[in-house]
Amino acid sequence: MVEEKGFREVMGHFPTGVTVVTIRGEGGAPFGLTVSAFTSVSLQPLLVLVCIHRDATAHDLFVEGASFAVNILSSHQADLAVRFASGVSEERFTGLEVEDSPLGNPLLPGSLAWLECRVKDSYPGGDHTVLVGEVVDYRAREGDPLLFHRGSLRGVES
Repeated sequence: MVEEKGFREVMGHFPTGVTVVTIRGEGGAPFGLTVSAFTSVSLQPLLVLVCIHRDATAHDLFVEGASFAVNILSSHQADLAVRFASGVSEERFTGLEVEDSPLGNPLLPGSLAWLECRVKDSYPGGDHTVLVGEVVDYRAREGDPLLFHRGSLRGVES
């Protein structure tokens, strides 16, 4: 019998990049959450997917929203990964000086890269919603990514 605990342990052997997915809610309030289930889907058109837990405070904002941004964290941003994975959702942006993406989504300072996406589709995926976004803008800079591997956040050397 396959069990959740064992499955999580096995999947932990696969290192993933760490992102914070952001959006603006009603009245312009910023929302964001840490997501490691992120990947490219297509080059024609440019598509990515993120998986949003159904219990996440901002789940419905992302599913019903028109656009979102994916902030790919750099190796020195483990504190932001933890901040956006826990605590009170409405307080995660406290003290951060964010800038807005072209479509108005919050971009985190110091991120290794960001992608701006228009929501294209969403699909049920167990306890998550699979959100497909069409990439409409992006930026990247030099640096090392933040990784999640076997339950820990860590950087990687170039």
